[in-house]
Amino acid sequence: MSEWWQQHPNISALEPEISNATQSDANGSASVSSRLPVTLRALRHRNFQLFFSGQLISLTGTWMQNIAQAWLVYRLTGSSLLLGAVGFAGQIPVFLIAPIGGMVADRYNRQRVVIATQVGSMILAFILAGLTLSHRVQVWHIFVLSALLGVVNAFDIPARQSFLVDMVGKEDLMNAIALNSSMFNGARIVGPAIAGVLVASIGEGWCFFANAVSYIAVIIGLLMIHVEKPYGLAVEGSPLQHIVEGFRFVMRTGPILTLLVLLGLVSLVGMPYTVLMPVFADHILHGGARGLGILMGATGVGALLGALTLASRSGLSGLGRWIAFSCGGFGLFLILFSLSRHFWLSAAILVPVGFCMMLDMSASNTLIQAMVPDHLRGRVMAVYSMMFMGMAPFGALLGGAVADRLGAPIAVAIGGVACVGGAILFGMRLPNLRVEARQLILAQAVAGGEPAQEMTTPVVD
Repeated sequence: MSEWWQQHPNISALEPEISNATQSDANGSASVSSRLPVTLRALRHRNFQLFFSGQLISLTGTWMQNIAQAWLVYRLTGSSLLLGAVGFAGQIPVFLIAPIGGMVADRYNRQRVVIATQVGSMILAFILAGLTLSHRVQVWHIFVLSALLGVVNAFDIPARQSFLVDMVGKEDLMNAIALNSSMFNGARIVGPAIAGVLVASIGEGWCFFANAVSYIAVIIGLLMIHVEKPYGLAVEGSPLQHIVEGFRFVMRTGPILTLLVLLGLVSLVGMPYTVLMPVFADHILHGGARGLGILMGATGVGALLGALTLASRSGLSGLGRWIAFSCGGFGLFLILFSLSRHFWLSAAILVPVGFCMMLDMSASNTLIQAMVPDHLRGRVMAVYSMMFMGMAPFGALLGGAVADRLGAPIAVAIGGVACVGGAILFGMRLPNLRVEARQLILAQAVAGGEPAQEMTTPVVD
């Protein structure tokens, strides 16, 4: 796919260099020096600074809750099948409700939608903390609260992904996506490590409480953000018409559809390894709760490196080839992880697992957002969330069932083989997609106000 972008040398105009002069964006961003490193250029926008700092605190708490909840379920039940079932309950609402969430993101103020979802997540975390600290928590409580959080996420993910362009504009969108992923995975390193210590010393309940409190930071940051004019909100047509329009665009747009299918495959067969991690930490690698935190933290280190690698780029050239190789690498390292029986070797293997996973997810997000029209952004990102998170519950349930019968290592190895196969098929499809992809990217660049002289190179092979 690298040929896609290389045929048009000015494609990188989608990510222009930061001017030598200080700048201020259209949404009230603060002026900054051109000395800001290219990897952090989206942080020149005041709105994104507020969003980034609040989310960094909140996501640390979210990862603490994820690890503590998985350990709590496993401690209460000892069942890998129920681990998968809780994952299914928490993510299936994204698959079912995300189209409505995408429609809401395209019709209404995205900032207000994200604030509402953060308040909802905070309330659910406080409830789980109260039940756990009072020693009244039962497995069905966790199922119900996970499902409700999934409903909240079905609205949060499309709105939050679409809100990035409102905060930084199109010129820094790729960098904002990468930094957002970096923040997510920086928290993924810190959160599990803290959770491992807290769970082993004072129990899961305090992890849930810390997560609930952490939402206060992101809510304050969101309230301080000022967006003068959101990009491309849809105003005509009924909600049902808008939902159908989003699906039609995805189905008729070959490059976007292919990227989403590969993403769905990885989520279905590859990502269940995270659901099964308590089994590896306890029974296979004998690391206990602290070991679980280390293993998830190792994945987070790799994912953070992957996100920072993408953030250091200033253009789209070669991202398609990155996706193919990162998907294949993700599958290969999953197979190696499934074969390891040594704790520290397994932790080391999880670093490239996280690196490849994050490159695949973030690069796919970047290319999709570069090709999608503004008025369809929320709905297309809803389909993205269906593939990224919505397919995961089916994978969690399937992975849990296979692990229950054949063992967790075989379940993870099967997923790794499937990811390698998907990467090969995706690579074979790339030559047939390059022209349409370039046309879509150029069309969105022109719609976003790119200088006409930068669009003169013919869109041909």
